[in-house]
Amino acid sequence: MRYLLIAILILKFGLSFGQIKNIAGSLKDNSHYIQMTGIVITDSMYRIPFTKVIDITTNRGVIADYYGYFALVVHPGDTIMFSSLGFKKKMYVISDTTTIESFSLVQILKMDTLSSPVVDVYPWPSREEFADYFVNMDIPDDDLQRAKQRLTPQEMAFVGALMNGDALMAYNSSQQMYYQNQYTRGQGPQNNLLNPSAWADFLKGFGTGAYRISQ
Repeated sequence: MRYLLIAILILKFGLSFGQIKNIAGSLKDNSHYIQMTGIVITDSMYRIPFTKVIDITTNRGVIADYYGYFALVVHPGDTIMFSSLGFKKKMYVISDTTTIESFSLVQILKMDTLSSPVVDVYPWPSREEFADYFVNMDIPDDDLQRAKQRLTPQEMAFVGALMNGDALMAYNSSQQMYYQNQYTRGQGPQNNLLNPSAWADFLKGFGTGAYRISQ
C-alpha cells in the first residue's frame, strides 16, 4: 500500500527525484531509537579529540570530547559520518533491521596526507638582483660595535658593581677572609692603607669604573 501511494503521487504530480526521496524518508519508522556511544581513535590507537559525528540521514550530530568519546541517538538505517581535520572521513551505516536499543563503537580514522606544490619565496624579483645585492651590500656594524663596547673592562666592571651578590660570590668572599685570617694568624690584621699593591689596585679601579662616587 505504501509503494502504491508513492506511485500514484509520481503519476499525478510529476514529483522530482529529490521530492520522492523526502517522501520515502518521511514514511520510514523513526520510533525505534538507538543509543550510540563510542570512541574515535587512529590506527595507532591514539584518541582523536573533538571529532565531528554527524547523522547525515537526520542532519543531526555531536562533537566528541577531548578524549574522543561521543554519544548520539540514531535510528535503524541511518548513516553516520565521522570527520576530523587531518583525517579521512569515514561512514558507518546502521542496519535497518536491527532491534537493539544501544551499542558502542570504536571508530578508526586514517591519517589524510595533504600536500601542496613547492613555493619559492624570494625578497628580490630575480636571482640576478639577489646576487648583486649580496655581493655589494653594506653590512652594518652598529650591533657589533655595541656588543664590543659591552665587553670592555670598564663596562664589565660597571655592570659587576650593579649586580647583587650570589652564593658563589659569598663563598669566594668567605674563603678570602679565611685565607687572610690564616695569613695574619697570631698577629694584628693587615692594614691596606700601608700596602702599595692595594693602593695601585684602588687607583686602577677608578679608570675601569669599578668604584662609584655617591653624592
